Amino acid sequence: MAASKDVVRGLIERHGTTYAEQAGINLRDTPAPLYQLLMLSTLLSARIGSDIAVAAAKELFTSGYRTPKAMREASWQDRVDALGRGHYRRYDEKTSTMLGDGAQLALDRWKGDLRRLHTEADDLSDVTRLLREFPGIGSTGASIFCREVQGVWTDLAPYVDERTAKGADKLGLPTDANELAKLVKPADFPRLVAGCVRVALSKNLPDDLR
Repeated sequence: MAASKDVVRGLIERHGTTYAEQAGINLRDTPAPLYQLLMLSTLLSARIGSDIAVAAAKELFTSGYRTPKAMREASWQDRVDALGRGHYRRYDEKTSTMLGDGAQLALDRWKGDLRRLHTEADDLSDVTRLLREFPGIGSTGASIFCREVQGVWTDLAPYVDERTAKGADKLGLPTDANELAKLVKPADFPRLVAGCVRVALSKNLPDDLR
């Protein structure tokens, strides 16, 4: 157990930045940051590097598209241009359409507030089902959203998806969500999950964790 906690400490310190933190999202249980996380999850769902997806999200935020209303009111070309400035070029036109349609869905069904989605859902599987109704959010995007939101939607915690478990296994850590969660304080669990995901995406175990 002591060895596992040493690994966890190093993992969080060096690789525990969540995608939301990387994109500059101050994640709270309020409408704007929850929508921004949904937008980021959409961008991360494509077959494109996570750094590019994060850069594109930052560019969309800088352009003022931080809420469903702002995203819906932006022109299709404005969204394409913002994605292009973030180097999200392979999927920019398709993604511009998905972001516009997703913003409209958020407004029409949830009044722009994803807390309403959370309240409507009966459990984790229901949350993921509702998330997948948004254009561009499949199982990957729903997993990304749940991994990161569990720090504020604490009823979803501890949440571990297949990618998190893969990273934990590479590090010799428990792959069961409850067992993995025992290694950290609840507030640190999303960062532990983020670190495991980054390890899972690495071809080799990072040198500083060997």
